[in-house]
Amino acid sequence: MGRTPKGRAVMEVGADGVALITLINPPVNSLSFDVLNSLKESYEEALRRDDVKAIVITGANGKFSGGFDITAFGGIQAGGEVSKPGFVSVEILTDTVEAARKPSVAAIDGLALGGGLEVAMGCHARISTPNAQLGLPELQLGIIPGFGGTQRLPRLVGLSKALEMMLMSKPVKGVDAHSLGLVDAVVAPDQLVKTARQWALDILECRRPWVYSLYKTDKLEPLGEAREILKFARTQAQKQAPNLTHPLVCIDVIEAGIVSGPVAGLWKEAEAFQELLRSDICKSLVHIFFAQRGTTKVPGITDLGLVPRRINKVAILGGGLMGSGIATALILSNYPVILKEVNEKFLQAGIGRVRANLQSRVKKGAMTQEKFEKTFSLLKGVLDYESFKDVDMVIEAVIENVSLKQQIFADLEKFCPPHCILASNTSTIDLNLIGEKTRSHDRIVGAHFFSPAHVMPLLEIVRTQRTSPQVIVDLLDIGKKIKKTPVVVGNCTGFAVNRMFFPYTQAALLLVEHGADVYQIDRAITKFGMPMGPFRLVDLVGFGVAIATGGQFVQNFPERTYKSMIIPIMQEDKRAGETTRKGFYVYDDKRKASPDPELKKYVEKARGISGVAIDPKVSLSIRVWL
Repeated sequence: MGRTPKGRAVMEVGADGVALITLINPPVNSLSFDVLNSLKESYEEALRRDDVKAIVITGANGKFSGGFDITAFGGIQAGGEVSKPGFVSVEILTDTVEAARKPSVAAIDGLALGGGLEVAMGCHARISTPNAQLGLPELQLGIIPGFGGTQRLPRLVGLSKALEMMLMSKPVKGVDAHSLGLVDAVVAPDQLVKTARQWALDILECRRPWVYSLYKTDKLEPLGEAREILKFARTQAQKQAPNLTHPLVCIDVIEAGIVSGPVAGLWKEAEAFQELLRSDICKSLVHIFFAQRGTTKVPGITDLGLVPRRINKVAILGGGLMGSGIATALILSNYPVILKEVNEKFLQAGIGRVRANLQSRVKKGAMTQEKFEKTFSLLKGVLDYESFKDVDMVIEAVIENVSLKQQIFADLEKFCPPHCILASNTSTIDLNLIGEKTRSHDRIVGAHFFSPAHVMPLLEIVRTQRTSPQVIVDLLDIGKKIKKTPVVVGNCTGFAVNRMFFPYTQAALLLVEHGADVYQIDRAITKFGMPMGPFRLVDLVGFGVAIATGGQFVQNFPERTYKSMIIPIMQEDKRAGETTRKGFYVYDDKRKASPDPELKKYVEKARGISGVAIDPKVSLSIRVWL
């Protein structure tokens, strides 16, 4: 029995003499080898046929193409299909599509990402819908564009913009692509194919330019200026991702095309693509790619046929850093939010934090003033439970105090409707303990966000043995809509993230008491690749959270924990981390962290309490590693 082809390209020739080639490989028309071979065959047939004057390439079901089929990476990494990148970029896109004696136009709707955009750039013109997404996000997978993108994109949009789009994996919308020169026109979806057909015929009749994007030079800077731009890009790439090599490889390949010509650049791109595809970085990032997408599939939950319920209004208890961040994330996705606090002073502070979060987006150009006002209007502050009678979900985000949370959940059961989801943002506390005084165990769930909640992508969804599958499905849907990566975990002290993180922090404290330097440890961790070290992170989340979290572990795992007194001693001296401008570091008005010479006295005092002796080997081993 033969292998079933994974996708195809089909061709239909109209009375106008235009061959419409449609890429078909649901859900995003990814470019499997079957699709690419079928595209080549369809193209060659169109070139042979006398009744075909011009060619339009599009994708089925409102999507041009989401790019190369990532599921094929495993076969390539194992040693198969080694010649394919060069085959695609040169034999299909350059020698067949771009060099064809009949003009071709890409009709782009939905997505044109990665290899999808590279196919479109091989055509002689591109027509897009306004909201189509165009980009080359391959660096997120540890590789570089492999179908000619490193050579064609700089020639269409200029070197600086091309570097931004590739190194940051930053797509652009159709309207912006038009202003950049990446597409030639923007039209409504219902006019897309019709316009593309006419555009192709206009090229044939010399009413439109016949453009070979690989050989365009008008957008490229002079060589000396280009090298300065590339030099700056290298510096930024090394600064932002010092342990990654593939961004530098991408820059090298772009430079090769500018210096030695685009064809030489294509072959260097193909060679580098093959090498990176077999790298450990690529294998790891591809694993993460599939793992992130696999988080929404939970056996025994998402396979029951349950449909997410509509969430019309969300209430949040607590307007601190976490509560205000969660509120920001929700209103940014158009959820009306009620923010409750215990008094007017705390309420206004919480509302002020949400306002500041949104204003930061305005200042960065990510939000207009009009959008700011519309978004901020979705937030309502209250001091009682009166407005909770019609909410669909409540997220408790108060301090990590068991008795306080128990009282809150008992109150919520009285004031919220029976269908309302009762969620806690606790980072550590067992949900069964939190819900001990309620009867609504089927709708109690953990919704653990990470600080800052409106920025960090992870959402830990914690289920107990009695949490309803419907509640989990609802929360997965909300997580997706507020652009989070939801991960469903079991209920235990620390859940998944803090269960891993707490020993990491404990080890750092233990090393310090044995003689290691706090700042050396943080430098070692950031050199390894983490965005910040454990002590800078404790300052960020706050000592109150750190002590509450640590207390839960000490209480539940006394034989497996090391109880350091460094943080409690510092807290007694009114140090609480970044919020008080003093923690393990000291902070200026712009929250810039600097080492604090006074830290030594707190470490010595904690060491005296624990009776731990300094071990010179500990500090020496870290210095050697650095």
